Amino acid sequence: QVQLVESGGGLVQPGGSLRLSCAATGNTFSIYTMGWYRQAPGKQRELVATIISAGNTNYANSVKGRFTISRDNAKNTLYLQMNSLKPEDTAVYYCMQRRGGIDYWGKGTLVTVSS
Repeated sequence: QVQLVESGGGLVQPGGSLRLSCAATGNTFSIYTMGWYRQAPGKQRELVATIISAGNTNYANSVKGRFTISRDNAKNTLYLQMNSLKPEDTAVYYCMQRRGGIDYWGKGTLVTVSS
């Protein structure tokens, strides 16, 4: 069974930075596409960034140049470095693993950007 556990969320001022982590179970982490999604209050869940097994990345236009997705396959961990945070980045951030055409999700970590 896939388990994804996010951490690193919290309250940060506009312009600040946070790094999210997602620890995954299993010994085949490296072969799967991983991603970060977010859901703001009253809105649908949306893509933030994805990274495939080869390391290629894809970002939502709203976070390009500010967020960086990365993975450490030796540690079975996915990261999201978030810089220049804006109030509109406030959301619950979810880790996703795609295997066999099915998306598995963590429970999320809350990021609040506010002064």
